[in-house]
Amino acid sequence: MNLADQVKAAGVVGAGGGGFPTHVKLGSKADTVIANGAECEPLLHKDAVVMERNAAELVQGMQLAMEAVGARDGVIGIKGKNKLAVEAVTRACTGTPVRVQLLGDYYPAGDEYDLVFNVTQRLIPPGGIPLNVGVVVNNVETFVNIAAAARGNPVTHKMLTIAGAVASPVTLRVPLGVTYRDCIAAAGGLTTDDPVLCLGGLMMGKNTDDLDTPVTKTDTGAVILPRDHHVMERKLKPSKVQAKIGKSACDQCRYCTEYCPRFLLGYAVEPHQVMRSLAFTATGADHFNQWASMCCSCGLCTLFACPEELYPKEACDDAKAEMRRQNIKWTGPMNPKPHPMHDGRRVPIKTLTRKLHVEAYDLAAPFVPTDLSPARLVLPLKQSAGTPCLPAVRTGDRVKAGQVLGEPAANALGAVLHAPLEGVVREITDQHIVLER
Repeated sequence: MNLADQVKAAGVVGAGGGGFPTHVKLGSKADTVIANGAECEPLLHKDAVVMERNAAELVQGMQLAMEAVGARDGVIGIKGKNKLAVEAVTRACTGTPVRVQLLGDYYPAGDEYDLVFNVTQRLIPPGGIPLNVGVVVNNVETFVNIAAAARGNPVTHKMLTIAGAVASPVTLRVPLGVTYRDCIAAAGGLTTDDPVLCLGGLMMGKNTDDLDTPVTKTDTGAVILPRDHHVMERKLKPSKVQAKIGKSACDQCRYCTEYCPRFLLGYAVEPHQVMRSLAFTATGADHFNQWASMCCSCGLCTLFACPEELYPKEACDDAKAEMRRQNIKWTGPMNPKPHPMHDGRRVPIKTLTRKLHVEAYDLAAPFVPTDLSPARLVLPLKQSAGTPCLPAVRTGDRVKAGQVLGEPAANALGAVLHAPLEGVVREITDQHIVLER
């Protein structure tokens, strides 16, 4: 069995973003492999902890991936501020073809387009992926999981940070399917009576007030804020209200565009023009605007750049969704060239933290060993890009830790799901499998 098959059998997916099944990338060819350890979401620290604690496995996974895709160069991108992670990974790289590249402490240093350009000076073609320029990119935790898969160990646990309005921010390694309620308890409990969770971070995460949301393979952590925090008040406005505010108030100042990281790389992303399109929807028809096509949804325009606190990121999201619905493809320029102010307009994390009014929550979140073994796990059947798993067990089955619970249909894109702990299958629905100890 080759590495791609081992990784497929282990259910490895991107551990820091969209959850693309990793075995597909390992079946391709590339000359460069990059580990994304930028971790630029404010208050999250799980990637730094992974690099500090699992540096040897990270480098081993990198070397295995390099061999699989035929790459000569292996680069681990780490922010220079994460000194312990830099030291650990640098030691682990000694005597290997893998090297460390230090990144600045700005947002969004972890955007694939930005990271690939910083490491290789290659610009991914508009609408393309790193493979188009001979590069494979994975999150650092993904490479640790690749090394584990080569030893026959499937993905059953997740590293994540619990930060914000909790007594003691922490980074934990927990079984898939555990609830955020249990994770918050391990962080000493809440310090607010009306919490909202930003799953994946304040900038690009999804919001929920359901503490019983289960942890999945793609989760990076949760930042908890009081519902009346200014950021949450903005993020929780209904989408139609956001669009109406933009339609009435946008004065076309261009700040959203001038700070856009993709625009500064030379891509034809102009959020102010997308905002302009809001003024032409009197008929009530859904709008779209190709100036949104290359948007990476980083949220800088909405949560940092706009002086009127409008919602250009959300307008771009709506435009992209409408273009997907109508199957409209990008027809704009294909020759990006970095803006002269590309380096000068990067937004430092400290500046972003002040803008978000979360300085009081900007605390260390050290790793805390914990035997989080809840009596009940809820395991979504879809935890990756592609299709959901089909159950491979039946209600009442006793399963062992690591046993296959679900698999994607034959020839379908997806990822195998394994039991994190020994237990009994209590419930199977179209959405999830419930496992009880």
